[in-house]
Amino acid sequence: MRVKAIGSLLVTMLLSMTLCLPLAGGVVTYATSTSADTDVDNSSSFSTDVIYQIVTDRFHDGNPSNNPTGDIYDNNTWGSSARNNRLYHGGDWAGIIDKIEDGYLTDMGVSALWISSPVENISLLDPADKSETWTGSSYHGYWAKDYFRTNPYFGTMTEFEELIDVAHENDIKIVIDFAPNHTSTTSNYDETWNTSRYPLDGALYKDGQLLGTVHTDSSNNYYNHEGWIEDWNSLESIQYQTMYGLADLNQMNPTIDQYMKDAADLWLDMGVDGIRVDAVKHMPLGWQKNWVSDIYEDHEVFIFGEWFSGGITPDDDMSYFANESGMSLLDFNFANATRNAVGSLSGTMYDVHNSILGTASSFEQVNNQVTFIDNHDMSRFTTLANNTTSSVDTAYVLQLTNRGVPAIYYGTEQYLTGAADPDNRKDMPSFNKNTTAYKIISELAPLRKSNPALAYGTYTERWINNDVLIYERQFGDSVVLVAVNRNTSSGYNITNLITNLPAGTYQDALGGIKNGSPITVDSSGSVPQYYLGAGVCAVWEYTADDEDGPIVGSVDPLMGITGNTVTITGRGFGNTPGTVKFDSSSATVVEWSDTLIKVTVPNVTAGRYTITVTDSQGQTSGEYPNFKVLSGSQVAYRFKVNNATTSWGQNVYLVGSVYELGNWEPLAAIGPMYNNTDSIATYPTWFFDVSVPANTTIQFKFIKIDGSGNVVWESGANHTVTTGSTNGEITVNWQ
Repeated sequence: MRVKAIGSLLVTMLLSMTLCLPLAGGVVTYATSTSADTDVDNSSSFSTDVIYQIVTDRFHDGNPSNNPTGDIYDNNTWGSSARNNRLYHGGDWAGIIDKIEDGYLTDMGVSALWISSPVENISLLDPADKSETWTGSSYHGYWAKDYFRTNPYFGTMTEFEELIDVAHENDIKIVIDFAPNHTSTTSNYDETWNTSRYPLDGALYKDGQLLGTVHTDSSNNYYNHEGWIEDWNSLESIQYQTMYGLADLNQMNPTIDQYMKDAADLWLDMGVDGIRVDAVKHMPLGWQKNWVSDIYEDHEVFIFGEWFSGGITPDDDMSYFANESGMSLLDFNFANATRNAVGSLSGTMYDVHNSILGTASSFEQVNNQVTFIDNHDMSRFTTLANNTTSSVDTAYVLQLTNRGVPAIYYGTEQYLTGAADPDNRKDMPSFNKNTTAYKIISELAPLRKSNPALAYGTYTERWINNDVLIYERQFGDSVVLVAVNRNTSSGYNITNLITNLPAGTYQDALGGIKNGSPITVDSSGSVPQYYLGAGVCAVWEYTADDEDGPIVGSVDPLMGITGNTVTITGRGFGNTPGTVKFDSSSATVVEWSDTLIKVTVPNVTAGRYTITVTDSQGQTSGEYPNFKVLSGSQVAYRFKVNNATTSWGQNVYLVGSVYELGNWEPLAAIGPMYNNTDSIATYPTWFFDVSVPANTTIQFKFIKIDGSGNVVWESGANHTVTTGSTNGEITVNWQ
């Protein structure tokens, strides 16, 4: 049981100017933005972007002089089938720069690059089991050693900064992979400990200085010491036990907490625009919320996490995390549904449709969830589709025209094949701009910037059967209609199709790449019967010149404290500043353009707020709900209660006097709490890690809730804790 806490590119370039308006108590200065929602300067919102995911080591070797030596490097010819895909191959940041400057990435239309973790990883072979069949190197970036230094095989800090500069000059954002859950391998699969095979023992360094290792951690408590994950269906086991023998960091430790905050600051200060957070399912939500909130205090950045799921609709834990953590998620549900329906053909287009609806009903914000069809942890889509390249093309049309931020996995546009890890991480085979997949991306990526219906629009199914999905995206007066037929041998007569496209004739925005044909829409929105041929995909679009009044498309992020900068994107704001309100409280405007507004969170009581925009003409937007104003700067605290015995079906929850603890409302209580760890707590002691305001006196109690929702409160006086400026812990007895 989970109780939850409640077609052309149009970019307006405005000259920098200030408008001074009198307010009670003084004058406020508005800086009119020189950036629009589609510009590279907009690092908070990625709604109009297409991300290209690169495994840095496998993309392009631009500087052979930084290639590794010894047994961690395979020096066979690039692309050779003889290459060991668990060793370094030589790709680097210089190689990415080459492919920006030669036009491969810019001509594809991608506007963000998600690269492997840039931090220093271990430089030794790291066997994962006694047979050594999984022996490998850290080419992937997930065996961190020092988060304050670069991976030398990718480049120096100067070269990393050059990558950012070149990317930004070419209107491309940079997203880094970041893995705060663990360092490197520290234990064998068998019972025999052999230190010679694991010389680093999960070591963590800070700018060259050793902080600790797992087996010398008795006093520091920098790591969790819970053994391997025993129950993959238990969040407690997943979050506090070791994943595949990797050294599991204890993020609740104040030193580790500050380490990860400082590390994030280091990379963001260099100009990084986004962070993909690895393995968010394996870390306490309370710590992550505190960490993300800290980042948002100083940086305008897009953050999304990896919550692995094998289903096609969100589960309760995933939805709760997406709505409470302050970060977006990789949309595994959309990926799974698309892979089943278009790749393996084990599902239908009804599954894709239901996945889209499921996320929209479960997530408070769907436009910033990151969609994909394959990645570094699953088989290549081309392989899944039995080398049917047209299926890859169809999947890309589906992905690039749907809600969410599309992420393209390097090489799939070249129909690169590969089964599961590591064969899905082969060398980039070529940089051919003439593949159908490449052309589809190059047509649809710019359309996501020019037509706001793709970035922010609603989703409406217009026609569906097992093979065909026709859907419409709409934002204001802008409309995109998409028809996808996954069946490569049979076509269908499409009858009784209704659309909100204005009356007229529309050409296929794909230019016939997938054999789409024009359609005609009459004054009632009806489309005459037409034949959607086998494997045909088509996109028809109308981009409104302007909107009669403001329409909010996205608010980023959806969490913050008073004074944080929040970015509001959409259309029709006008170029003269109006007002932005959090419920009835006005926010201070920092920037204002027709498509992008920046404001600071007003000084209001912590809670959930609805945001509205009123333009200079007095026209007010629709409501954008669920912005969470936190009580102040956050720290993570571990709350423990002893002797909390329960009956069958009961769980223990935490509730208290601040918004982060539900403001005494049982339906907003935190939990269920955990009680089955070796080193933290075992029944009848319960614990939970929570993000709470720093330097604050908090009253709290524990409650028991059964499956029917019946609540049993502790007796006696409220417990009290005064938080500090760093993570902490408090233990009390059940009263």
